[in-house]
Formats: sequence, structure tokens, C-alpha cells
Amino acid sequence: MSRVGIGIDVGGTFTDLVAIDASGTIDVRKLLSTPQDQSEAVAKTLDAFDAPSVERIVHGTTVATNALLERRGARVVLCATRGYTDVIALRRQDRASLYDLSIHHPAPLVDREAVVAVAERISPAGIDMPLTGAEAARVVDATLLLKPDIVAICLLHAYADPSHEQLLRSAFNAKAPALDVVVSSEIFPEIREFERTTTAVAEAYLRPRVGEYLERLSARLEAKRFPSPAVMTSSGGMRPAREAARTAAQLALSGPAGGVVGSAAVLARLNIEKALTIDIGGTSADVGLILDGQPLVEPGGAIAGVPIALPRVLVESVSAGGGSIAWVDDGGALRVGPRSAGAVPGPVAFGLGGLQPTVTDAHIALGTIRDERISGGITLDREAAVRAISALAERLDESVERIARAIIAIADASMARALRRVSVERGVDPRQCTLVAFGGGGPLHGCGLADQIGVTRVLVPPHAGVLSAVGLAVARERRDAMASVMAFADDMPPGTLESIEEALRGRVPAPVSAGWARSTTVRARYAGQGHELDLPISDGASGESTRTRFEALHASVFGYGLDRPVELVGMRHAATGPNRDVQFSRRGPWVRWDAALPVDTGGPLTATVDGPVSIVLPDATLFVAAGWRAAALEIGGWMLDRVPD
Repeated sequence: MSRVGIGIDVGGTFTDLVAIDASGTIDVRKLLSTPQDQSEAVAKTLDAFDAPSVERIVHGTTVATNALLERRGARVVLCATRGYTDVIALRRQDRASLYDLSIHHPAPLVDREAVVAVAERISPAGIDMPLTGAEAARVVDATLLLKPDIVAICLLHAYADPSHEQLLRSAFNAKAPALDVVVSSEIFPEIREFERTTTAVAEAYLRPRVGEYLERLSARLEAKRFPSPAVMTSSGGMRPAREAARTAAQLALSGPAGGVVGSAAVLARLNIEKALTIDIGGTSADVGLILDGQPLVEPGGAIAGVPIALPRVLVESVSAGGGSIAWVDDGGALRVGPRSAGAVPGPVAFGLGGLQPTVTDAHIALGTIRDERISGGITLDREAAVRAISALAERLDESVERIARAIIAIADASMARALRRVSVERGVDPRQCTLVAFGGGGPLHGCGLADQIGVTRVLVPPHAGVLSAVGLAVARERRDAMASVMAFADDMPPGTLESIEEALRGRVPAPVSAGWARSTTVRARYAGQGHELDLPISDGASGESTRTRFEALHASVFGYGLDRPVELVGMRHAATGPNRDVQFSRRGPWVRWDAALPVDTGGPLTATVDGPVSIVLPDATLFVAAGWRAAALEIGGWMLDRVPD
């Protein structure tokens, strides 16, 4: 019996399954998502498989992301050092928008009334005010009166000395053993009080809901005798569900990270090292960046307005997808999103109760989508889509065609801004990148987006409509650990870095099996700087050699160096499992329609085609715009090039 590895990606509209057997052959399933309980659709997609044939299941979930977006997490009480209880509300004292004073940062996940002050103080030099047993007992009693679902503890300088946080947690365990407690020194043991606090609070806010979901999913799969699932983390690796449930904040980009990992797998086959990625689903579009053939991993960032300072694959999400609703604002301007029709009721053309026109309806009305049926067994009603857009057209006194094109152009503009942000703001010229367009809507928008940002080559990968699930199926297992260093490189005694690294290795044990790799990075900066650079280090690294390498990296990235000491802020270590092979191959037959004609031309498709034309892929629709030429790839998928004028 051929054993298969399965990746399951839950989107706003569809739940995608990809199964890869020992030879690397791919099998695909696609069902409508079940927003009320994602585990229902996940379990249902597995009905076509015999449990003994399944080796592993890797799941990309939006449960954590949705909880942050919808503010439907746990009731958290935060215990913080007296005098620093407003850190989470004060943030960095920066504006949400530099020039628009009406825009505000999202409210913190913890209200001021749910913060308990702790009389204690640790400074970088040591303990200034000890945390007494009586004070710990008082804090516990005050916290329990607030009836928390979970408690977060973040005390001043706990990254350097966690003893007070540990003492306070012990007091909670003694008084309320069933109450879960999150301590910042374990979640994020690095400097920066605000980021450490928000990360610990996010972990506490998400952990109960994520834990309940993963427990429910595991029970569903266990009842069908499938293996316990693993979950993709924001860093681009996967870990078993039971471990993931205790690191909920690391799942905030679980699904989108799979798409970037899948893109990297395809790009490796084509020897392309620099690319932008755009994953367009039903409710959102996720943008990523691949450099040197690897997904760009950043030390942290905001997700749904909540700063989470944990390693993550760079993904920026915008509220623009196939289900984004088109509407007219009070000023008479056409708008698209951020509201989405999602899976229920879905676009008007789906016939599932949707009444407001969406981006998908615009494509159907224009004829760029000509299928009568699509994945999930949905029959498309083009006349209903045209009627819905006609209502907008009458209000704006425009033609249906012009309004439909405007809807798509507005969605493209929103996504193009995100593509510029992830590239230009990081010193990457998008014109030197290949744009990888995938997801259900990516191949439809690839040419339009490329035109807006100056890209001349677009890759529509094999299995474009389910590429995130492909990324999950081939994801490598990964475990991470981090530690604070806070020392000047030239002052470090020999062997110091090796000692810290050895301690981190002990915290992330990897199986003895072949194929596991380990990597260590140190976060360094010039003294006085407010930002760090991540610097890979190898065995035998010393403070002096690390300083020299940092100075070279800083000059390469920023174009200059400083005559200042180099400070090592923290160290991070990762253990990563072996790669899983996948064989991409052509899938067909393809069907084409000439987008300039009102009727289908049908017929076989040659390996090269000029736009405008729509190509029906097995799991998506590719639109080749005028001025573009598409060539079928041997590994499957299509490469689109701008035709010179």
C-alpha cells in the first residue's frame, strides 16, 4: 500500500486537500469550507482515503488569525510590573497613520481594567525590589476576582531574569491549578517590553480557542483512525498539533505560510531564486517574498493589528479576494471590500444566497471565468452575476462591463500596494522578481498585478488553485528556541556563544533520523541602534568573528558602517526535518476561450498562447491579458511573459 502525506488548507471559501504518495505523485480534493467549524470540512476531505494509507496530515488553519481579526479570543488578565501596566495601551507612541488623525491602532487584547499591577522590580543590574510571597498571593487573589479564562505574566526585564515570573506562576498553580498561565520569559525571552507583552498576551488570548479546535480536530481524525494532525506554524515549518496547541501565537499565519513554502518548492524546480508571491483566495490576498530560493523569514510583525514578535514567514494580507463585495459609499464612489461574501453565502453566481456582487461575479460577468461548474460542485449562474452588477451600474450610471472592469481594477490596486510594500520597503526591486500567482484567484489577476508593479514575468505554478495545500504536504517539521544574550561582542569570553547554543540545542531535541538540519542565528546591532540584523553563525563562532561578520552584513544591507561596539541581543536556534519530494507534471486537457469573443471557441490548447484568452486549469482559471504570452511548462503550470511593444 502506497503511503501518502496530506496537506489540508482551510480558506475562506474552499478547503483544499493535496495528497502526495511515496513517488511524489499529487492527488487533489476541494470542498466548500465550514466556517462554523473548520474541522468539519477538514475531516470530510479525508473521506476518500483509507486511514492506514495516510502517513501524516499537515493542516493550515486560520483559527488563530480569525480570532485576532474578529476579537473572539479568551478573556485574559495581564499581570505586569507596577508602573508599567499601561505599556500595552501606550504601544510605541506612534500613529496608525502619519497624516490621517482619524485612524487609530486597534484596541489592545486586554482592557486596562484587566491588568493587575505587581509590586516587584528587576533591572538589568539585578533585583531592585524582590517579589515577596505575600505580594504574589495578593496578585493571585486580585486576578481571580476578575474571572480570567487564562493569565498572562509579563514582568520588567524577565528576559534576563525570569525568577519573578516563575514565582508568580507557582503562586497561581498553588491557588488555581486548573488555570492556565502564560509567562513572557518562555514565550519571547528577548528585550523590548511592549513586543514581549503583546506576544505573551496574544499567546494567552489565542491558546484556549486554538487548543479547543485542535483537540476537536484530533478527535474527529482519531475516530476515523487517521494519524494525529500536525499544524503549519508562521515560521514555515510544521509541528504536531499537541505541541502547536501550546504555542498558539505561532499559528497566526499558519495557512498563508504554506503557500509561500509551496511556491519555493516550484521555484526550486525552475532555478528561480527571487520572486514575489500572491495567493488570492475567497476573502483575502496574501503576499510574500522569496529571496535566494527561500521564503523570507522575519523576526516578527503585526497580525490583524497585534504585534507578535515571533519568527514568521513574511506574509502581508489584504482584504481583497474573490468574495470581496463591491459597493458604493456615501460619496458615490465604487469600493471593493473589506467585507467578503466568503463561503456562505458566497458570490451571487454561486447561487447559495449571495445578493451583493463580488470580484468573482465581475470575472463571470466579463467572461474571464466561463466554466458552468467549478470546484466544490458549484454551478455558476452568469445571469445572476450580471444582474447584481447591473444594480451597481444603474446607480453609477455606467455600463455593466465598465463597472465589472472597475471592480477588478480596484481589487488589483489594493493587492499591488501590498506587493510594493513587501518588496520596495525591503530594498527589493519588484521589476527584478518573478510574480508567482496562485490560489483560486491568483491566475486571474496575475497579468493585471504585474502591469501595475512593473513585473514582466508571471509564474502560474502547477496546482495553482491548491498550492498552499501542496506547501503543507511538503512542509518540514521545525522546532525553535530562543535566548537573550545582551552582551558586547568584543567583551564575550571564548566559548560563550557555543555555551548558549548548546543550551538551545537541548531545548529543541530533534529525532536521530537522517535528514534533520540545525541552524543558529544571532541578533546583533550597533550599540544604540533600535533594530537588529539576524546573522547566521556556525560552530566555533566567537564574539570577535561575529562582530566582523555583522559589520560586513550591515554595510551590505545599509551601505554604511558605524564606529561603535557591536551588541549581541539574542540567539535563535531551529531544528528542521527532512524535505519531502514532490513530482510536478503537466495536467490537462486544457480548454481555452478567446476573451475577445462573446462565445466559447473551445478546442485544444497549444503550448504557447497569446492573450487575451482564458485557460481553464484543473483547479483555477488563468487569464492571459492582452500584451502577454503564456507558455506551458514541462512541470505543469504556465510561464507568462510580457510581449515587447
